[in-house]
Amino acid sequence: MSKKLVSLMLLVCANLLFAQQNEEFKSAKNYFDYQRFMLNNEFKKKFDNEENIEQKIAIKRDFSEFMLKLDSIQNTAFIGTLIKVKNREDLTKITIKNLPELHLANPKKEELNEEAKYPGGFETLRKQVADLFYTDSVLPDQKLLKTNVVFVVEKDGSIGNVQAEGDNFTFNRQAEIAMYLLPEKFSPAIINGTAVRYRFRLPLSMTFD
Repeated sequence: MSKKLVSLMLLVCANLLFAQQNEEFKSAKNYFDYQRFMLNNEFKKKFDNEENIEQKIAIKRDFSEFMLKLDSIQNTAFIGTLIKVKNREDLTKITIKNLPELHLANPKKEELNEEAKYPGGFETLRKQVADLFYTDSVLPDQKLLKTNVVFVVEKDGSIGNVQAEGDNFTFNRQAEIAMYLLPEKFSPAIINGTAVRYRFRLPLSMTFD
């Protein structure tokens, strides 16, 4: 088998890998969204059928507690998925480290016909990350936490190699999880009509009361 064919196979596998990572997070999220839907229906039936006001209040309290526990369980599942994804990424870097097509050096802006873009722009991206961020797991050591999230937009618009660079470990981890949970793909960067990999740096900050 020629070296060129081997390289091509590795490139195809790499593209499938990064798309799969996004799907793993989406699959986990869909599972817990379904559990919330079922719990909501069951509690609503119980609430609607109860006539006693005090019991209704107790049902609402139980529902809130259940949802908080489910959020925590979901986050634990996301952390497990993140660890698995990062381990796979590290293994892939070792396997295909000599392929020039997969280096992380960005093309120069003047070389690009189109930069990679997120639907709705960066404000939409930041808002969605904030909405997906699980703040309950973060133990802030100061009121304002910051991180820079570096990630690669792949040729198919999926993202990979997400790395948050900040002082607070749990804040970084939650930022990475939120990035992988983004509901939309990017439009990839384009050079001469061909999609190319492109690295982004997204500053994020959050205030904790």
